[in-house]
Amino acid sequence: MDMSLVSGLVAAQSGNLRAQVATTVLKSSLDAEKSAVMTLLGTGEPNASSPANVAAGIGGNLDVIA
Repeated sequence: MDMSLVSGLVAAQSGNLRAQVATTVLKSSLDAEKSAVMTLLGTGEPNASSPANVAAGIGGNLDVIA
């Protein structure tokens, strides 16, 4: 096999590995940002349906007459 072809394949594999690592780091960073925002909003977890520190039933029904 020609050495330039081998060198090209190794470089391509290295670039692919770098892209995978960058994607993993980016996803981890985004997950950390999402967690920080959820903490600041007081929801604690993404599936929380009610605001923190509010009694049950508050904000459930809102009658707006304009």
